[in-house]
Amino acid sequence: MTESTELPFFGHIIDGKEVESDNAERFDTVNPWTREPWARVALGGRPEAELAIAAARRAFDEGPWPKLGFTERERLLGRLADLMEEHADELGQADSRDMGKPLAQCRNDVARAAWNFRFFAQHAKVSTAETLPMDSGHHAYTRFEPAGVVVAIAPWNFPLMLETWKVAPALAWGNTVVLKPAEDTPTSATIMARLALEAGLPPGVFNVVHGYGPNSAGSALTEDPRVNRITFTGESGTGKIIGKAAMDNLIPVSLELGGKNPNIVFADADLDNAVSWSIQSIFRNAGQVCLSGSRLYVQREIHDEFVTRFVAAAEAMRFGDPLDPETEFGPLASQEHFEKVRGYVETIESEGGTIATGGLGDGWFVKPTIVVGMPRDAKHVQEEIFGPVVVVEPFDTEDEVVALANNSEYGLDAQLFTENVHRAHRVAAQLQVGTVWVNCYFVRDLRAPFGGTKRSGIGREGGNFSREFFTEPKAVILQIDEQ
Repeated sequence: MTESTELPFFGHIIDGKEVESDNAERFDTVNPWTREPWARVALGGRPEAELAIAAARRAFDEGPWPKLGFTERERLLGRLADLMEEHADELGQADSRDMGKPLAQCRNDVARAAWNFRFFAQHAKVSTAETLPMDSGHHAYTRFEPAGVVVAIAPWNFPLMLETWKVAPALAWGNTVVLKPAEDTPTSATIMARLALEAGLPPGVFNVVHGYGPNSAGSALTEDPRVNRITFTGESGTGKIIGKAAMDNLIPVSLELGGKNPNIVFADADLDNAVSWSIQSIFRNAGQVCLSGSRLYVQREIHDEFVTRFVAAAEAMRFGDPLDPETEFGPLASQEHFEKVRGYVETIESEGGTIATGGLGDGWFVKPTIVVGMPRDAKHVQEEIFGPVVVVEPFDTEDEVVALANNSEYGLDAQLFTENVHRAHRVAAQLQVGTVWVNCYFVRDLRAPFGGTKRSGIGREGGNFSREFFTEPKAVILQIDEQ
């Protein structure tokens, strides 16, 4: 670990203050483009996790936040969204330097992150409960009370956006939050928490603790019985560990995990549209997206033409310095992750596949890689690579491709391209996934459920699904007929 007083410092935010760790220990966050440290971050562990939970517990049990009411919380969260937009360049550059994502994409993530706060604050305010008239001279209705202290653990591939996807609904419904960002992408979380204090959120309402997972801050946060909810996005194996820890304390958990998602292109698809979206589906963010369409099935009549266009579009992508506004494709987020993806790329031919384009680049770059001829039982078809590697396979019939698409341990999302509206509805209904995109990709309505089936997770978030996770639904029954 290289000590440097010149690098900017990012601390924990605990109980309304930015602080060092008790032992003053720090770690470097590395820019994947330069492969050099660009900032230093407070390295927390169990002591910092316990302090943050205690602060969140006090702020919920004794503080004003749960009692403020929806209108005031909407005002404060709206102010936070305003400040995030005012600091969009600072937030975007932080994520870009942390993980190598092109700056243009990071600025888009900031806009979506700000919208998460606005949407959930408004949704909580206008959300309606149920009234349940009864025949027996009684009347029932429902209430949605804030659950308490929420632990949110976010991934490194969309740092700010996925942090706010968790933090925004939790706060909007009156909970207090302890956020642990991924150790590879910590800096935007501290900036956001600084802005939250500037916006007027009371101390202890929104806390940030930096650190690692096992035997560190992550395990301390997920094992603490003072916590009421845990929401996690990340790798399926880690999700299992968090789920077991939560079960020991009977804490409800929401897990959005990995994916090995099918992308289906039928012969009647608009090829220009299908190619364009398919490029985004697998190569946006250098393929480091749990939603990426890494299994691409193309109907045999158009397979060769599609692959030709697909290869040309992949080869036309501009990659380079993520801070260059023209860059479309950056390096992988860390050396550790690059080594993992490289292992898949280097075994493509030995597993029976052929690289139509792509392969390894300089530094931590993996080029947009398109593979054909890969056997269906190969690890490249079955396992989540989480990089810019897509396997293309022809198919003949609708029934065949539905079976291929569903033949996976994962079930997060799917894409399909067809101009036949009957087929679109028919196939969408049969796919065993949480989201189906038809003739598009990555388009979201925040009211809709988001999550996956099988190894892709447990639970759903978004709209009323977030309300029911981040609250304690309560039934109230009144006698209205004294007789």
